[in-house]
Amino acid sequence: MALKERITDDMKAAMRAGEKERLGVIRMITSAIKQREVDERIALDDGQVLSVLEKMIKQRKESVAQFEAGNRPDLVAKETAEISLLQTYLPAALSEPEIDALIVESIAASGATSIKDMGKVMNLVKAKAQGRADMAAVGAKIKLKLSG
Repeated sequence: MALKERITDDMKAAMRAGEKERLGVIRMITSAIKQREVDERIALDDGQVLSVLEKMIKQRKESVAQFEAGNRPDLVAKETAEISLLQTYLPAALSEPEIDALIVESIAASGATSIKDMGKVMNLVKAKAQGRADMAAVGAKIKLKLSG
């Protein structure tokens, strides 16, 4: 089942069950997906839907940090609940050894030898790890391997 279909089915189930908070988050997801489809005049595939979800999670993590700094535990709890619901649509996360193996494999495949080749390596890793790893942390690991 495609990811968009799963989200739509979950929205229907949340409506039937009367889960208002869950329904609100799922509607935000569908809205973000439709917005991107309209903006780019395309139908999103699973990879593109994953990137929309990752962007939403990143935004909420930034909000949590700001709300914690502003001493707003109520809003921190709301954003954290949204993050956990958004993460249910992401594939299982890669372990550290899997990420390291993927980086080594991508460096070998791209023939990267210096930090200048980081973009090539990052593109290969992103294609295989999208939605399954924090790409900022992966980027830092790639940079470390290429510079060391």
